[in-house]
Amino acid sequence: MRPFVPTEMPTLAPPPQAAAPAHPPRRQGPRPLPLHLATQGWTFLTSCAGSLRLNSASPTSNPAAPTPGPPPSPDQSQSRSDPLAEIASLLQSPDDRRRFLAEVDAEARRRFDTFLRGVQAYRDHPYHRPLTDPPAVWRAGTTALRDYRGTGGAVSPAGEGKGAAVLVVPSLVNRGYVLDLTARRSFMRHLARRGFQPFLVDWDAPGPEERGFGLSDYVTRRLDPMVDAVRAASGRDRIGVVGYCMGGTLSLPLAQRRPDAVAALVTLAAPWDFHAGSRRQQRVMAALGEALRTVIDVHDQLPLDLLQAMFASLDPGGIPRKFRAFAAMRAGSAKARDFVAMEDWLNDGVPLTAGVARETLFGWYADNLPGRGLWTIGGETVDPARIAARVLLAIPSRDRIVPPESALALAAACPQAETVQVPLGHIGMMTGRRAGELVYRPLARWLGKALRSP
Repeated sequence: MRPFVPTEMPTLAPPPQAAAPAHPPRRQGPRPLPLHLATQGWTFLTSCAGSLRLNSASPTSNPAAPTPGPPPSPDQSQSRSDPLAEIASLLQSPDDRRRFLAEVDAEARRRFDTFLRGVQAYRDHPYHRPLTDPPAVWRAGTTALRDYRGTGGAVSPAGEGKGAAVLVVPSLVNRGYVLDLTARRSFMRHLARRGFQPFLVDWDAPGPEERGFGLSDYVTRRLDPMVDAVRAASGRDRIGVVGYCMGGTLSLPLAQRRPDAVAALVTLAAPWDFHAGSRRQQRVMAALGEALRTVIDVHDQLPLDLLQAMFASLDPGGIPRKFRAFAAMRAGSAKARDFVAMEDWLNDGVPLTAGVARETLFGWYADNLPGRGLWTIGGETVDPARIAARVLLAIPSRDRIVPPESALALAAACPQAETVQVPLGHIGMMTGRRAGELVYRPLARWLGKALRSP
């Protein structure tokens, strides 16, 4: 269903009538679409309404109007400066103000219209992910272990991997194919090309069996047996584990529990101290904590659209900026296809089970149990210092989702670990233009050496 657009606003042309293409149903994103439309509409309205304050009769915008009470000190005056008042001081005549108001109105309309056109262009774009998921070598409930051996073409005997097995663990929140987004931007296929035997955890949406799962269940009843499945399929007793984002945090107790099998561990943008760095997430939790508890109790899960709204709150201007930029892209360009591939993945997330939602939102973000050394899995305290495997912490310095300080805190908790920072963002470190150069190749070299070590 198309969004309602007021008649006085610029409207979008209807899509061309054509036979229904043989691809998945019409895109729902950017999710939650009603929230993004309402936010941009409100931004448009408040831009126009706010500019009405530029009136010479208004004490807040008239520089000549008397200020009640004692005059503020210079420091106070500077800290309390009103941008509208500063602009008003430059608009001395009624004609100046009218022209300015007209330009503000035109710019707000232009931005809103460009955002709508970008959203419509995305929703109508013909691209759909052409890659086929590899077969599963192990299943339990809705979780599968996908075998990426052979997906990178012929394996070179001189490759860094030389047949070493690697279990790759993505986040529970988003689909794992971010690690296999396109043929050109696939961490999994890169490992295969380098001579590794890579296997990817495909969590899928929680099914009837997983509905009652907490974090301990995902580690002990899914990751733990998958380690043995990888060993059996690859013929290797000792394997590597790579965990991305939340998957990296979950890989820590896995490596601690399985010193017999995990020889090397890499975490990618894995949060640890949830009170380090930006406190934005803590402020969101403080404001929405009770409401979130009610939603989880009512739905017995944390719905996907609520998750998406929480992610959007980390950078409220990010959605309109990127869709306005997309509106200017040529639809058939590689840049436009990459944008659509990424947006399709971002909008293809899964809900969290009630248990996982409570443990992460309240146990991690609110109470910081991992950072305080109080997080337990399977009844055992998670202590990264006890991990026997070689450990590498890869931390993106431009991360807005996991503050770098949160991931860097893991280095103090895991003193035996090596640490490397890369000048990329949270998602860009896996899918960006420089991901191969700065992440894929260095990690493959490190894993190759670590898994050849005695």
